[in-house]
Amino acid sequence: MIKNILIDLDGTLTDPKVGITASARYGLEKVGHPISDSVNIDWIIGPPLKASLAKILNVALDDDLAEQALLGYRERFSVTGLFENQVYLHVPETLAALTQAGFKLFVATAKPTVYAKQILAHFQLAQYFSKIYGSELSGERTNKGELIAYLLEQEQLNAAECLMVGDREYDILGARRNGIESIAVAYGYGTAEELAHAQPKAQVQSFADLVQLIPQLSSKSA
Repeated sequence: MIKNILIDLDGTLTDPKVGITASARYGLEKVGHPISDSVNIDWIIGPPLKASLAKILNVALDDDLAEQALLGYRERFSVTGLFENQVYLHVPETLAALTQAGFKLFVATAKPTVYAKQILAHFQLAQYFSKIYGSELSGERTNKGELIAYLLEQEQLNAAECLMVGDREYDILGARRNGIESIAVAYGYGTAEELAHAQPKAQVQSFADLVQLIPQLSSKSA
């Protein structure tokens, strides 16, 4: 039986495209690597950001240039970018319905906890969650599998009673690594091919679909 629902933030609860991509361009420009507005960098939304910046810069993850680009990103994102964000349709009412149905909700995001808390409070979504789990500014727990393992340990949760909801393969694979089933949302930043390859338990077109789907999955796993 499912009792706990772990939910991703970027691409699942909110659309952070403007804030993340504009801040990434700002950070890259600060290290002398401007990229044209015509270049699509939406793929950086979801995975650990420093690794994505290093890939764009064509340098190793531990290269100082990647770290400097990340610091430039945070300079803009921490003030402006985190609020250049939109809540997806049906999110507040769906979260309310799931909590009223007795499920315990947790945020599990690779985004630093300090930013995740500000975003969720700003959009009045924090009230639905028992706790918000993210990464550290040091880079610790940006890996989704490690983050979920940490969440389970901190909350003393049984993996068999948990479900992960997210939009990228990192969410599905990170959950599976911890023995947790997952639901993918199709409207986020994971491609159809990516999600098909990751093989979530189920997929929804709208966040609102979770209200009926999760109790169905819960009864089957009881």
